[in-house]
Amino acid sequence: MKTTELICDFVGGAVGHRRRFGGGKQQDLPKALGFRGRVIPTIIDATAGLGRDAFLLASLGAKVTLIERSSDVHQLLSDGMRRAAGTNEELAEIIGRMHLIHGDARVLLRDLAPETVLIDPMHPPRAKSALVKNEMRLLRDLVGHDPDCAELLQTALDTASKRVVLKWPRRGDQIPGFPAPSHQIVGKSTRYDVFMR
Repeated sequence: MKTTELICDFVGGAVGHRRRFGGGKQQDLPKALGFRGRVIPTIIDATAGLGRDAFLLASLGAKVTLIERSSDVHQLLSDGMRRAAGTNEELAEIIGRMHLIHGDARVLLRDLAPETVLIDPMHPPRAKSALVKNEMRLLRDLVGHDPDCAELLQTALDTASKRVVLKWPRRGDQIPGFPAPSHQIVGKSTRYDVFMR
């Protein structure tokens, strides 16, 4: 699979539309992460992927550290951030609040002493026969699954001082061995399990 089949685009398409018309802090993800009024959390996105959630959060004013362990995806993300920063001042300001790190969050979180951690692992394969979007299939082909998701969640819970948010399929089973989340925000296809510390 060639990484050139994937592109990280923060300027146009769905990402640009979401930034302009997505509903701002009233979206489920910002609410799950603790945006309220003038409160803007400092966030570590422990599974950055193509950076879309991190970009949304940075566009709302948050400082976001993105951790990506796949060197290929890290390169795609780095290129996308560079292109966006060179587009105009508004996007450069947003990208300026995003700090990208290449590495394994299970190791890095212990030294970063995070306040709030977002985890969006490769979700379990769907029981339904419907294919996931082509882009997500390409990304999964590139990085594989996340069999160590439970270990990452435990590390996040051990290190975060305020909250951990797990982005998960709406009807997905909870990860075994963990207490129930403090609360959940449930959308059409995705839910956010919020663990307050």
